[in-house]
Amino acid sequence: MKAIEIKEVSASFGENEVLKDINLSLDVGTFLGIMGPNGGGKTTLLKIILGLIKPDKGEVKVLGRIPEQNRDKIGYVPQYSDFDSEFPISVKEVVLMGRLGQTGWRSNFSKRDYEIVHESLKQVEMLKLKDKKMSDLSGGQHQRVLIARALATEPEILILDEPTASVDKKVKSNIYEVLKEMNEKGKTILISTHDTSVIYSKMDSLACLNKKLIFHGKEDIPLEVFEEAYGAPVSLLSEKHQHHIYEDKNNSIED
Repeated sequence: MKAIEIKEVSASFGENEVLKDINLSLDVGTFLGIMGPNGGGKTTLLKIILGLIKPDKGEVKVLGRIPEQNRDKIGYVPQYSDFDSEFPISVKEVVLMGRLGQTGWRSNFSKRDYEIVHESLKQVEMLKLKDKKMSDLSGGQHQRVLIARALATEPEILILDEPTASVDKKVKSNIYEVLKEMNEKGKTILISTHDTSVIYSKMDSLACLNKKLIFHGKEDIPLEVFEEAYGAPVSLLSEKHQHHIYEDKNNSIED
């Protein structure tokens, strides 16, 4: 059974076609990075896999079933936090929210629920801060808590939408190390990212998405594929250095 199967999926918002004829088949245990420009359809594709958006056409299967039937098997870390920074909620309480799909809103949390929260925080190295308020955390710590919340659902598949967009280089590296360790333990991970510096060192598969998707698996992606996806020149250093440079039309950004 495949972790995810997508066949001929297209999606539009009004007259704006966002995805066109997307095909993707992922084995269980894959660590896939999805790259592409802003507005290229990455978030839309992830939400279709989650069952939050229905495509105009095509078929999506998650672990052999339609997404709505297996949503409890997917952990999701959104691109933007939905927490009010002034709301007095602790790290532990946020991660406990990941157990609501198992307990329901009116149920009491069990000893097992707290054990899962403890282990989830331990995996992202946030256990010592479990009683801290979310408003007191740094950007990187905040992201780790959101990953822990997703892990608390005990997912078979973990989906993350630009999880390191607002953190510094050191924290970014630490987050990817955590994700790599999870993947090595068998968890399937999909992540949308602009972080070209970690593609070859952390992920075993890569896809480029800009309305259409080009999946390269474990192969090196030719330079022209990046240029077509981003619509701008891209220069890549060798895989040996595991370091990449993206140059857009107005400036140059080096990771």
